[in-house]
Amino acid sequence: MKINYLLLRLTREKYINRWVILLIDLFLSVFSTITSLALISYILDHDYSNLVIFKVFLVSSFCSIISFFIVQTYKGIIRHSAFTETGRIAMASSLKVAIVLPILFLLTETFSFRSFLLGSVIDFFLTFFILTIFRVFLITAYTFMVSSMTSRSKDKLLIFGHENSSPALLNDSFLRENSSYQVEGILRFGPRISMRIGIYKVYFVSDQAEFNRLVNRYNIKAILFTDYKVVKEESERLIRFCEKKKIRMLLLPSIDELQGGKIQLRTLPEVRIEDLLGREEIRINMEEIANSLRGKVVLVTGAAGSIGSELCRQLCHFGLKQLVLFDSAETPMHNIRLELEEKFPDVEFAPVMGDIRMIHRVESIYQRFHPQIVFHAAAYKHVPLMEENPCEAVHTNVYGTRNVADMAVKYEVDKFIMVSTDKAVNPTNVMGASKRLAEMYVQSLSIAISKGRYSGKTRFITTRFGNVLGSNGSVIPRFREQLAKGGPLTVTHPDIIRYFMTIPEACRLVLEAAFMGKGNEIFVFDMGTPVKIADLARRMIELAGLVPEQDIEIKYTGLRPGEKLYEELLATKENTLPTENEKIYRAQVREYDYEDICTVMNPLIDLAIKVDKMGTVRMMKGIVPEFKSKNSVYEALDKAE
Repeated sequence: MKINYLLLRLTREKYINRWVILLIDLFLSVFSTITSLALISYILDHDYSNLVIFKVFLVSSFCSIISFFIVQTYKGIIRHSAFTETGRIAMASSLKVAIVLPILFLLTETFSFRSFLLGSVIDFFLTFFILTIFRVFLITAYTFMVSSMTSRSKDKLLIFGHENSSPALLNDSFLRENSSYQVEGILRFGPRISMRIGIYKVYFVSDQAEFNRLVNRYNIKAILFTDYKVVKEESERLIRFCEKKKIRMLLLPSIDELQGGKIQLRTLPEVRIEDLLGREEIRINMEEIANSLRGKVVLVTGAAGSIGSELCRQLCHFGLKQLVLFDSAETPMHNIRLELEEKFPDVEFAPVMGDIRMIHRVESIYQRFHPQIVFHAAAYKHVPLMEENPCEAVHTNVYGTRNVADMAVKYEVDKFIMVSTDKAVNPTNVMGASKRLAEMYVQSLSIAISKGRYSGKTRFITTRFGNVLGSNGSVIPRFREQLAKGGPLTVTHPDIIRYFMTIPEACRLVLEAAFMGKGNEIFVFDMGTPVKIADLARRMIELAGLVPEQDIEIKYTGLRPGEKLYEELLATKENTLPTENEKIYRAQVREYDYEDICTVMNPLIDLAIKVDKMGTVRMMKGIVPEFKSKNSVYEALDKAE
């Protein structure tokens, strides 16, 4: 046991490990060459002098080192080796032989063309075969040692994924001695047959009963899904099986995280409701976006919020010159700064505290950094809270947006991308109406610039989408808190439905739309199928291994002020046009004159500054006639018209 432990410790020393591999590879490679020489001598019945053998030894050593350094086989840590590693070994073997031949030809005339040709073929296959067998042996030995040391003390886990999933990738990360689990094998659906994939046995099940027997027999405690797509496909089968047996469901992170050694089984994320509701990963034109962002200074307002922070994370992948983070929330700003500086050490960040309602502060940021692209995500977004504070909604969402947009024009920003909401369409609440007013201002300014009525070069683009899963203050985090307390889960109405999108998905679409747009557009995102909030609550209870209405109550509290049963994505007088991305549509919207908008917006902002609630909402309804309040004290204003 002590020897096993010592070997395991040795194989975990990254810097020793690569040099040990290089030395062993060198020995085996030279051994293969000398063996090839011996075979040639036997086949051709020709003896070679000790001097020739010594020359071959030196040349093979030199060429092997060169080939291993070029291909970097010594950096392919053996415990992580997959089938792709054989390709690297083949490249190194070929390169070695290709270098050996001309050098030996120059050094000695002892070898005939036939011996050269035969020797190179034998040397290649021997080197390739021996190095491959060496790696297979070490992987098997290492796996056996870990298994023998940990099988008694760890819970067992099954891996579930597609046939093209790579179990070899899991060897080390999933067999660490400080992990909480031991991999028992791979789970598949289908008739039972005897099968192995690499070092793992494959277990086949076809229904809940067979799954239960397998779980009971091997005392399985968790299922690991190899990717997000698998989770979606199995949401109605394997996940149901796991829910009934109260088996933990884990989700494999990205390959980069695994190979970086940052993830261990005990810290793997569990399958969440977001993984079941979200759709297949949206693919965006990374090259076009990178070309548009590379070397640019980018400003993100609301950078510490749910959408703003995710935008920052995604923007960091595109080679920015500088990323300016602007927000008024101190602690969230501190947190996102630490996260970004750790994950993206090569990106220059400038966290700036301030309020978009303070025009002089906004201008000072433009003066200092001269951003070329602005993502405007700062806004008040909570519907009931803004019903109670309409003046603050106008002051931030309307006046604040005007400040950021006006300064973008003044300081010649290339593109201004505003993040809006589906609640701006036929608004029934103050928050939605304030976002619609912000849209109207931005779009009218953009049109005025494009038609030469207003001096500037900035192109304005607006993006609309619905509720994002897991955002701060949204329904899913609230349900999680309520579940942790034992319930009940509160839903406003049995029939209320919402469109949902994951935060990363929403931000990818914002980026795509931003660089698809030429200016003046409002882009609407395909939000997929609407979800009943009551069904969402039930599913979250089931994911927790509990029974709705038995273990956890679902309580209906009634619609909140300004809330409607469903959300729309397009106003009744708007239609859409397709774009090159099937998930994004361009809204055909009514155009507003910039001077007219400014004329009505100035007195609206004055009312908001004076905290005249009724006066503010009344004027909002006058500017946005489709704004009809629901479940709100402001319904009286609609009846008075």
